[in-house]
Amino acid sequence: MHPLLNLEQVKIMLEYISDGVQIVDNRGHLIYCNRNSALLDDINIEESIGKHITEIYPSLKEEESTLLQVLQTRMPILNREQTYRTYRGKNIATINTTLPIMNEDQIEGAIEISRNITTYKELTEKVIDLQSKFIGETGEPPVNTGVKTTSDGYRFEDIITTHAEFNRVKAVAMKAAATDIAVLIYGETGTGKELLTQAIHNSSKRKNHPFIAQNCAALPGSLLEGILFGTVKGGFTGAVDRPGLFELADTGTLFLDEINSMPQELQAKLLRVLQDGKIRRIGDTRERKVDVRIIAATNIEPNLAIDLGLIRRDLYYRLNTVTLWIPKLSDRKEDIPLLTQFFIKKYNGLLYRGIKSVSQEVMRLFLEYPWDGNVRELEHVIEGAVNFVDGDIIQVADLPYNLKQFYHTKAPKAPLSHADASLGLVKALEIAEAELIKDAMAKANGNTTLAAKALKVPRQTLQYRLKKLNIEE
Repeated sequence: MHPLLNLEQVKIMLEYISDGVQIVDNRGHLIYCNRNSALLDDINIEESIGKHITEIYPSLKEEESTLLQVLQTRMPILNREQTYRTYRGKNIATINTTLPIMNEDQIEGAIEISRNITTYKELTEKVIDLQSKFIGETGEPPVNTGVKTTSDGYRFEDIITTHAEFNRVKAVAMKAAATDIAVLIYGETGTGKELLTQAIHNSSKRKNHPFIAQNCAALPGSLLEGILFGTVKGGFTGAVDRPGLFELADTGTLFLDEINSMPQELQAKLLRVLQDGKIRRIGDTRERKVDVRIIAATNIEPNLAIDLGLIRRDLYYRLNTVTLWIPKLSDRKEDIPLLTQFFIKKYNGLLYRGIKSVSQEVMRLFLEYPWDGNVRELEHVIEGAVNFVDGDIIQVADLPYNLKQFYHTKAPKAPLSHADASLGLVKALEIAEAELIKDAMAKANGNTTLAAKALKVPRQTLQYRLKKLNIEE
């Protein structure tokens, strides 16, 4: 041990970590247990120290204990799911990492770090059981458990855009919908990846079959594996017979969002499903045939995700048959007026309001604001404003704090003239946009790179807008 640390200092540090920590000697007797582990497992630390691990956990068999397995094999066990019952009868689910404590070639004991996933596991299993029940009884999944059907899902006509590149993406997606090939979608958070996925599903021959969406970043890797592939009784401690999402999505579509968050070993299993159309539940020896269309999405540019080791190269090549890129909202600002009116109409209907539009100042602010949260952020801004606005026009004062701060510090203050406004919203906004672009180009002496930087838009976007608005470079 480093001279700056002693055993008591190490124990103090272990008391403050959020996970449970237990240490056993080479005979399997508990010699250390931190407070979080004691709270999780309903054990009294003073009474448990010195007892064999199977005495502390009566429901745990020796062959099921990860601590005892490591003492026997001297090999670490990483991220192993374990379910057990405490002596008070409480069911606990954890993700354990168990490491041997070696002194040269002699094993002195083992240390286990446990992360409590009981709540995650209970909720996800309830959802899966509910999905399985509804699909089994009615042939259709419930609408509020992560499963989308044709009746409540999005269609291509729900994707609002006048952006040339996004319309090209829609056209490719429509063609892909007529096939069964896997699709990879790239877009930042909030750009509408699931919306596009549902549109593909609802335009395909699978539209009357299950649509299931799973965010791969929402669950620990070991728990995600059981959710996707299912489990069989005895597959691991506390496992029961339960189908996974692949089985529930049979004949339908499975959408795997943020696939870049899926562990590499699980990506390898996904690749085998894509190639063979077969899955194997955790702990099972039998393979099951499934007919599932896979649509995957990443919020990180695919090539960067590969370079960072977040997506397996072979999986990317298998998914890359069709890759759809959704532009961020700041790259398609011509859609902002359309989306604004769409969301106003939507929340007027939901909230029984009569909002007509936004003020000219608000629209100019919307066109300048960077929208890091993309379309989802714009929708939430409109939803909040419709809830609280007095009158029928949304003003700057009705917007969230961060937009008001942006307005007061960065957004241009000059309002549109009445003559411009009389031309109609779209034409007036084009005139205002052209003035901003001309001003930026003049200050940059015609340099599009510098002007784009000043306007906080990509250079390609500025060139596109220059061409569309007939502005000389």
